[in-house]
Amino acid sequence: MTGFFDYHLRTTDVDGARAFYAAVLGDRKLEVFQLHEQALARGARPHWLGYIDVGDVDRATAAFVARGATSLGPKWVNPQGLEASVVRDPGGAVVALAKPAPKPRDSSVGVEWHLLNTHDVERAKKNYSELLGWEFKAPLDLGTYGVFHPFAWQTGGVPVGSMSDIATRPGVHPHWLFHFRVGALGPAVDAVRAQGGIVVESVVIPGGDRIAICDDPQGAAFTLREGSAAAGR
Repeated sequence: MTGFFDYHLRTTDVDGARAFYAAVLGDRKLEVFQLHEQALARGARPHWLGYIDVGDVDRATAAFVARGATSLGPKWVNPQGLEASVVRDPGGAVVALAKPAPKPRDSSVGVEWHLLNTHDVERAKKNYSELLGWEFKAPLDLGTYGVFHPFAWQTGGVPVGSMSDIATRPGVHPHWLFHFRVGALGPAVDAVRAQGGIVVESVVIPGGDRIAICDDPQGAAFTLREGSAAAGR
């Protein structure tokens, strides 16, 4: 399976972020890192970075760059053996192309859905399907929220995310937005506000699940998700 397998928060206040997410999400094994000064100098803002299992990091990075992606630094290997290369994909969203460590850590942080906001959905669909083998399902027209393009990690698989065109949504930058599962949306939303975060919008999505799109106190975007689908996974 070629899909996301881990998620790290890169932020300007590690201790503050840990306290915030502990209050909102409870006891989860989150990886939180200081956003590097060089990244800040390039204009990076706090964000959740998703890691996609590509098997061969060098080959995948070269393939993405050949299609217009920008490498944001050399490949690195952590002490556990995780290999990764961070790129800005051809549409401008930051993502890590990676190979899991031989004994991967328990990364059950509760990510329920993966949404790519991009200025060119058709280009993004072509890149991710041809390079990673993702299968796209029939588009969903959600009216004022736009058209969403669900995808699965492999042919015949269950949808695990979608892509959305932000060309007509001023102020929204290209990025991967991760949905974190919660047992009850109300208390989680209350905790976001109490801890200094922002609830941008609350929405009921097709199927009846409820989501809340949020920013943490440092400005990293994330989504809380509650519903029947979430409860069954």
